[in-house]
Amino acid sequence: MEAVVVDAGSKLLKAGIAAPDQLPPLVMPSKMKLEVEDQQLADGAVVEEVVQPVVRGFVKDWDAMEDLLNYVLYRNIGWEIGDEGQILFTEPLFTPKTLREQLVQLMFEKFNVSGFYASEQAVLSLYAVGRISGCTVDIGHGKIDIAPVCEGAVQHVASKRLEIGGGDLTNLFAQELKKSNPSVNLDTSDVERLKEQYACCTEDQLAFEDIESSCQPERHTLPDGQVITIEKERYIVGEALFQPSILGLEDYGIVHQLVTSVSNVSSEYHRQLLENTMLCGATASMTDCSVE
Repeated sequence: MEAVVVDAGSKLLKAGIAAPDQLPPLVMPSKMKLEVEDQQLADGAVVEEVVQPVVRGFVKDWDAMEDLLNYVLYRNIGWEIGDEGQILFTEPLFTPKTLREQLVQLMFEKFNVSGFYASEQAVLSLYAVGRISGCTVDIGHGKIDIAPVCEGAVQHVASKRLEIGGGDLTNLFAQELKKSNPSVNLDTSDVERLKEQYACCTEDQLAFEDIESSCQPERHTLPDGQVITIEKERYIVGEALFQPSILGLEDYGIVHQLVTSVSNVSSEYHRQLLENTMLCGATASMTDCSVE
């Protein structure tokens, strides 16, 4: 049986049968709604509770993860109990050994897989574009992984992980929009859509510093009829990747982190790594980062 590939992220889970040059047929939210009995209510009413199995790239709730994989593998992929196949999981940078062992135990003991393999996301991202060496900047929903890869091997000593991601940028965008549109009520789904449509990066820091005078306001009508004005907020979101201080973090931005990461690898690989720098993740679509 062909192997199943599963990429379980903080926001989305992607899965499908391994096949070249094909998008994953299943893309779904990682969050789950579970019905639980509320002990604080007199009648013990059943309420819905939102559970997030994966937080900042790592599995935090194994019971929820098992339920999620049950739904994915048996109801969507088409596995049958007693006739399970092989599976490949993508693995974020710096995955603790204990989490990897728990995943292996879950797959063999609960899902009876015939074969299991975990491969690092940075390596798989480069393989997808026909490279075995390069540097990946993976901007996920809850983390940023920067990983130099030489001849198919991640250079862990030189790799970097930042505890920020698309979710933090969404929260920042919501805060900034509220400042300029105090009378407008926005829910998370509205902010997500607005971020995807409008958020971007300026060409350089000087351009960002000049947005107060150069930015043209845009008016956007929400589905409920409310009208919102978007100005410099669209650029602040992208700039936070280069200046984490905007998010209140004392850390360097992704360009500095990338250069530092590559400089910690043997000099013979420097040119190859920088020439094959790859941006991954949906948030990366609003960046245009180059290193000279």
